[in-house]
Amino acid sequence: MTVTASRIRATRWPAVRPWVGVATRLGLAAVWLLAGASKVEDLAASGRAVNAYRLLPYDVATVVGAALPFVELALGVLLLLGLATRLAAAVSAALLVVFVAGIASAWARGLAIDCGCFGSGGQLAAGQAPSYLPEILRDVAFLALAGFLLIWPRTPVSVDGWLAGPPVEDEDE
Repeated sequence: MTVTASRIRATRWPAVRPWVGVATRLGLAAVWLLAGASKVEDLAASGRAVNAYRLLPYDVATVVGAALPFVELALGVLLLLGLATRLAAAVSAALLVVFVAGIASAWARGLAIDCGCFGSGGQLAAGQAPSYLPEILRDVAFLALAGFLLIWPRTPVSVDGWLAGPPVEDEDE
């Protein structure tokens, strides 16, 4: 009896997928924790960074900028713990889509700003060029991580797994 390569892959994926999920969950948690921590010490700068996109009225942009680091930190903690993983992945995906749209909008309108993703952001100094394409590609990669967790939120070493108990074995396997 011959075993095809696709059959081998099909039998390995269920064993590997949960651990890929752990790496994905912890990687996305690190992104949110770093992003939030880099902004939480200067909420006014975070507000200015959001305002630099010129998409929201100034007062709304400053409130969004002040709230965003706490949302990012909360997402990071939830993902680190593996608690409400699918919800955290959904909110992550939504935020990342907004971030990509905001960066693309700034690029299309010819604004010269730093995205403020991992720091204060805002207007760039004269002579500095924005790096919109790498920022968009980076956020699309993070969006892929969130998408993985939307599809497969259950991972080992997580509060979700501990609360739900061991996974039910599929009868077809």
